[in-house]
Amino acid sequence: MSVLDVLWEDRDVRFDVSSQQMKTRPGEVLIDCLDSIEDTKGNNGDRGRLLVTNLRIIWHSLALPRVNLSIGYNCILNITTRTANSKLRGQTEALFILTKCNSTRFEFIFTNLVPGSPRLFTSVIAVHRAYETSKMYRDFKLRSALIQNKQLRLLPQEHVYDKINGVWNLSSDQSGGYVLGFKIDPVEKLQESVKEINSLHKVYSASPIFGVDYEMEEKPQPLEALTVEQIQDDVEIDADDHTDAFVAYFADGNKQQDREPVFSEELGLAIEKLKDGFTLQGLWEVMS
Repeated sequence: MSVLDVLWEDRDVRFDVSSQQMKTRPGEVLIDCLDSIEDTKGNNGDRGRLLVTNLRIIWHSLALPRVNLSIGYNCILNITTRTANSKLRGQTEALFILTKCNSTRFEFIFTNLVPGSPRLFTSVIAVHRAYETSKMYRDFKLRSALIQNKQLRLLPQEHVYDKINGVWNLSSDQSGGYVLGFKIDPVEKLQESVKEINSLHKVYSASPIFGVDYEMEEKPQPLEALTVEQIQDDVEIDADDHTDAFVAYFADGNKQQDREPVFSEELGLAIEKLKDGFTLQGLWEVMS
């Protein structure tokens, strides 16, 4: 299977990922590393490290590395700076990131625990902007302005290896997707072209170019040297509690209207009905 077939890093928001998923994939480059960053919304008071790559933002707790976040740039809807309340810094300027993943909205708040440093804001905003302006490298586009003066407009680091004349475009919409199809005569030329394309795809997949061009003045250490190996504790983790990891990050915009009130015997009063899969005990554990 091609590495491109399982590309998820820039298109997903994940919580408490394994140490393997925190490592860079082929083509992923670590651009900046910021220590002393607090995940103010989900882990307020916990000092952590923020890693900025060309595909995503990774945050992990320094005390407990298995507590972590992976935020793909393609999921980001908005990035702003506002005032937030941090247990470690009090009321201070923080980075707010609103995301949407699989129709669910999450909000993240990061605070730089180093006073007077704007690096958290400049790095994340600049790299995300570079990602947004380089989508031609990663997305499938139809009817784009690819030709200028009868010549193909090449992207930076893009090269032409061959030109094949007399190709019929048989591409079409099918089942909500788009199937690419091309007819090349004679059959020998078709087979030769398929072999060449497969060969180029194999070489490209080993080290993809994602097009996010941004460099810091000071090069960070490799990601493998910065992430701490997660040690397995002698504690049995209940898989049913997995949903609690991201409850704190739900954005208010995800709820269209208030749910019907129900009587809670545990609290002795009427409360808004909880979403499926969540419990009062789980919510208290997130808040504590």
